[in-house]
Parts: sequence; structure tokens; C-alpha cells
Amino acid sequence: MTVDSHGARFGWIEVGTDHRSYDARPGDASASIPILLEATPVSEAKSRFEPFGECSLTELFERLVEPTLEAAIERWLVEDFGEVGDITTEAFIAPDVEVRAEIRARQEGIVCGLPIVRRIAARAAGIIESEPLAVDGDRVERGTRVMEFRGPLAALLPVERTLLNLLGRASGVATRTHEFVQAVEGTGVTIVDTRKTTPGLRTIEKYAVRAGGGTLHRIGLYDAVLVKDNHLVGIGANPGEAIEAAVTAAREQMRPRFIEIEVDRLEQFEEILDLPSGTVDVVLLDNMDPETMRAAVGRRDQRRRALLLEASGGGTLESVREVAETGVDRIAVGAITHSAVQVDFGLDIE
Repeated sequence: MTVDSHGARFGWIEVGTDHRSYDARPGDASASIPILLEATPVSEAKSRFEPFGECSLTELFERLVEPTLEAAIERWLVEDFGEVGDITTEAFIAPDVEVRAEIRARQEGIVCGLPIVRRIAARAAGIIESEPLAVDGDRVERGTRVMEFRGPLAALLPVERTLLNLLGRASGVATRTHEFVQAVEGTGVTIVDTRKTTPGLRTIEKYAVRAGGGTLHRIGLYDAVLVKDNHLVGIGANPGEAIEAAVTAAREQMRPRFIEIEVDRLEQFEEILDLPSGTVDVVLLDNMDPETMRAAVGRRDQRRRALLLEASGGGTLESVREVAETGVDRIAVGAITHSAVQVDFGLDIE
């Protein structure tokens, strides 16, 4: 198993009883990612299309976040340290002052990012001992202790804001995701993320989505095909033929995890249903009202039951359940990353 230049590492994907290792990298035609067959039940296809869907949260961290974490920590610390370091701490704090400190939640939420906190502390000052008092994915209340430190105050203070920022950001994404997941509970619909992530924090925010109970969409542009309206502008006068030819080439040369096409009208959706079975795995219903989505679901059920339907377009906590009840399989929600509010944590020093 190798790590590509994007830091993505893809592993075990279950295909029936056949367990094989697939290593999907951008431009790697040798990778072998399974294609959805028309006979595949929707429930199986849902899990198959999720990257790292078979992984526990701990394994997901190791495979998605870990490969690029050291380089990321270096960038974060340089933002604060520059070429000099923490001149305030150096001037005011003696190096032999030992303390005990703990991170406490200042509001309720879903905690996420504790392994990152430990790595930041160890990377900046290895003499700091840390002990997690919670695990990622736990619900915490105001005042809950989530991490304890022991070591020199002069080593801890310079990394305080960096580790609290990352913990708060990841926990904010996990908390927002959990709210959406709770809103559709009982419908059988999954909440999936998007690429609307903070530059430089994508793997962490996607990890946080899983910690909050959400499902991962594609990691980047390299692991799945998503044909949007702007892609269709230049495909010519025979879109059906062009789509079929492009999909065939993509499956043979790029081995994407899935092929998804965006539509915003029922007429476009009918054209997708007219394509040969297995051409498209997922159809993105973009900015459709609930009535139109129900119509699309009905036509899918009649003609192409294994085709996954994904709703997208400005979903809110107030509207997401109505969308889920139309019968779509999953809902893509950009707000769980781009509009997540940071959860407040504080470092208390004794």
C-alpha cells in the first residue's frame, strides 16, 4: 500500500466475498476499483462507494490523516513561531517550571481531533506528557475534561492556541455533521460531505465528518468521477453518446470508485436512465424541490433500482428531513464543513 502525492491511501474494499487490496492513485491505470453492477442492491452500493467505509475511526485516522499530518503540523507551528519562536514565553517563563494542565470543553458538542492534539504537543515539545480523557466521536458537555498534560510550562504555552484551534475546528465539523445525521434519523438516508472544505484541512475535516456519524464522498478529484453542469457544456450535440464514451474511457483508464452525474431537471434524469445499464452509478439531483425529487425516485424505482440518488443544493437542518423523506439515498451537505462553527475548548493550567 502506498501513499500518493495527495496523501490519500485507499485500502480494503469489499466486493462480495472477494477481498482484494486496491490502491487508487491519480493516473494509475493499474488500480482495480469495482464497478457497480445493475444487480447490486442499493444498500450494498452505498457502503461500497464510501472511501474507507470498512475502517474504524481509528483506522480512518491512520490511513487518511496520518500520511500528511507531520507536514501539516510543521506548517501550523511556523504560522505562530516564524523564525524566532514564542518571544513572550521565552521572556517570562523559566524553563524549569513544571505544570499539570487539562483541556476542558466550554460548550457541548462532539469532540474530535484528540490524536492531533497529542501529536502537536509531542511535535513541538516532546517532553510534554499527554493523556486523552475522551475519544473522538464522544459527546461532551460544558466542563468535560478531554485531555491532560504534564510538563514544562515553557513547552506547553507556545502550542496552546494551535492545538485548541485544531481541536475546536475538527469538533465543530463533527458536531455539525451529527446534527444533520440526527435530523434524518430513521429515514435510511446517509449524510455525505463535499469538497467544500478548508484548504489544507480536508483530510482532517473529512475524518471529523465520520466522527460525527456522516459518510465520506470522494476525497478529491482523483478517486471518483463527478460530472457537473460545467463539464457538460463542451461535450457536443449528442450528450448521451458522449457521456457513454467518456465513462467507458474513465473506467478503463482511471478506475474511479464511482461515476456520478449531476442533473437539475427531470428531462436530464430521463436521459441518464436511457443510458446502458451500469454506465452511471450515482445521479446527483441538484437544487430540485421535494416534489421533483419524489418524481425522480419513482422513475428510478421503475427503471433502474440499483442507481443511487443523491440530493444536493443548500440543505439546512430545517429542510433536510423533508428531502430525506422523498426517497433519495443520500444527501450531500456542504454546510457540515464550510459552515461548521468551532467548538470552544480551553486549557486550564495548575
